[in-house]
Amino acid sequence: MTNKEIVLTYEGLKKLEDELEYLKGVKRREVAERIKQALSFGDISENSEYDEAKNEQAYMEARIVQLENMLKNAKVIDEDDIKTDQVSVGAKVKLLDMEYNEEVDYTIVGSTEADPAKSKISNESPVGKALMGKKKGEVVEVDAPAGVIKFKILDISK
Repeated sequence: MTNKEIVLTYEGLKKLEDELEYLKGVKRREVAERIKQALSFGDISENSEYDEAKNEQAYMEARIVQLENMLKNAKVIDEDDIKTDQVSVGAKVKLLDMEYNEEVDYTIVGSTEADPAKSKISNESPVGKALMGKKKGEVVEVDAPAGVIKFKILDISK
């Protein structure tokens, strides 16, 4: 994994730390117990429970390494650093979709925290990239697969 800086909010940092703690503690013990139980069945050459538990262990250990690297390279955005005069990571942005005349709200987050279902979009996504550094009142054009989408920035807040 490269040492790419991972931009996180405090909420995102806490979520990654909690996942890492869970994997290293509870989940490791569960998987170890499953492996131990599968070994008690005898011959492991045809033991699907053993294979499944070992695969889960490998996946879990890879995720632990990934999380540790992400946390090592994390840059946490302090709420005091969030600007309201222009769009930046951590900002909440109220937009007007000019085609449908609908208001939409997004929070700009790092790619690790992106969750479009919760209106959290990445600063690296097409919309997020187009919004970064823009000011209230500006019209932003976003190249999307369906064509160009125009948004007017109505408000920027923390």
